[in-house]
Amino acid sequence: MTVRLFIAVEIENVETLRKVINLRDELLACSKGGRGIKGVEDENIHLTIRFIGEVSEALLPSIINCLKPCGELKSFTMEVKGVGAFPSISRPRVIWVGVSKGNDELKTIRKIIDKCLNQIVRPEPQEFVPHIAIGRIKGSYDRICLQNFINTHVDEVIGESKVTKIKLKRSILRPQGPEYHDIYEVNLRE
Repeated sequence: MTVRLFIAVEIENVETLRKVINLRDELLACSKGGRGIKGVEDENIHLTIRFIGEVSEALLPSIINCLKPCGELKSFTMEVKGVGAFPSISRPRVIWVGVSKGNDELKTIRKIIDKCLNQIVRPEPQEFVPHIAIGRIKGSYDRICLQNFINTHVDEVIGESKVTKIKLKRSILRPQGPEYHDIYEVNLRE
């Protein structure tokens, strides 16, 4: 049997998470016909450290072992700041909020995990850019509205959040949107 997996950190600060949700809601106003931009559900907002994808369930113990060395790292604070789009603002597919402070720590976590994980699963080809997806372009949207949204919030400090754990999550794709389940978590040192 296969499982669809990813490794993530969550926004642990409730106030910062609320502000990210408010930004997501503001973004949805740029959607045309109600379906042009699909917002990430409140409970699914997270920062993906590494997308693994579909793998055999038999690999779970090895993947969990790749997370364990992160338990030696100290917890840290990330600053959630700014909004942007991938692959670009002129051709947006994913709208995200960024991370300023804490970027180096997140990249260190990714390096540690990749060193082990790349021997088990297919390496991730893209460079790791820490971000939190808040919406995906699925259809038509108001380009000027989206441009204004990004320009208004491009340098805005949204909030801070302590990062105290790293989670291995399972993603179950459903017609109404993905459902995420925690499989394993590593606590960072205080």
